[in-house]
Amino acid sequence: MAEAEAVALAVRAGATVFSGEKSTLVQTGPRPLVPGGSGLEQLRRTTAALDGAQTGVVAAGAVPFDLSTPGALRLGPAETTPGHLTLPPTGGGRRSTVARSRPVPPPAGYADAVRAALGRIHAGDVEKVVLARTLELEALDEWSVPDLLAELVSRNPAATALAVPLDDPADAGARWLVGASPELLLRRRGPSVLLRPLAGSIPRSPEPDEDMRRADALMASDKDRREHRFVVDAVVEALSPFCRTVNAPEPELVATPAVWHLATRITALLNDTDTTSVDLVAALHPTPAVGGSPRRAALDVIREVEGLDRGCYAGAVGWQDVHGDGEWVVAVRCAEVQGRTLRIFAGAGIVDGSDPDAEVAETAAKMRTVLDAAIAR
Repeated sequence: MAEAEAVALAVRAGATVFSGEKSTLVQTGPRPLVPGGSGLEQLRRTTAALDGAQTGVVAAGAVPFDLSTPGALRLGPAETTPGHLTLPPTGGGRRSTVARSRPVPPPAGYADAVRAALGRIHAGDVEKVVLARTLELEALDEWSVPDLLAELVSRNPAATALAVPLDDPADAGARWLVGASPELLLRRRGPSVLLRPLAGSIPRSPEPDEDMRRADALMASDKDRREHRFVVDAVVEALSPFCRTVNAPEPELVATPAVWHLATRITALLNDTDTTSVDLVAALHPTPAVGGSPRRAALDVIREVEGLDRGCYAGAVGWQDVHGDGEWVVAVRCAEVQGRTLRIFAGAGIVDGSDPDAEVAETAAKMRTVLDAAIAR
């Protein structure tokens, strides 16, 4: 409980928390933003901003899905401890009561957007498009970021837990990004790079036999394997200029409490260790796992038919140290928290053969990760 209390106090003071498979990073204290008016500018300036900094200082935070919009990367000292956070759930006594919920767009509207994307796919304009939707929850009281983080950690122990202030945390009404991401964008340690993109999903079942049937069906699905291949091919292509070797084996199954995914564990060796983690993020993001393929055409379709401001949802969240090492995840299974409002995001990859009603069900299942944590009693 001491660890839980310490992290809760740090978050209440505006700390950035990033707890991955290998370690937990908590960045506290006064933290100026990395220079740059957009997420891409911040990525490009991060390494220079860290030049000459003391060991222990990192750039940590989030860059948005649309890198032309402002990011939230901050410079400051961080404490890193081995292993994942092991926060117990805080219990329901401090949970906010939901007064109103609103899907944006409604399920029928999202199905219509999927049909519009399929029309563009069938016309040959694009091969894959990822479309997102949200569920907005309005509570009677302000949402507690520490409580939500603790519930997400308890319910998703294999995911990367994150809490990132998107505005100055000292300001009233500051926005936070909170989530439990299962998708590793990249981990860079010296010349070694590890990535684990996810694409191709199916909701899980509480009945064991049916759950395994769904897992087997996902692994055998031509539609889902094509969706996944778009992502792997794009990642390998983006890495190739920076790396002397890139290894991308066959996909495997990865389970979260709500969803089965196809995942590929990609390993690479850098040509030059002057290539930092943020250099790779700038080259990779957004991958077809959250955007589509080809990238530019997919982003055009998203702007035309999705109708959302994603903010940092489907962006990149992580950190880089003074040596250029870092770890970044894709900001999925996330919500934006601001006062009494919680916006839960989820998306689905649309390819030839996608079914609009199935994509509605898939996004609803993905929303359960945050929704179940938010309404826990």
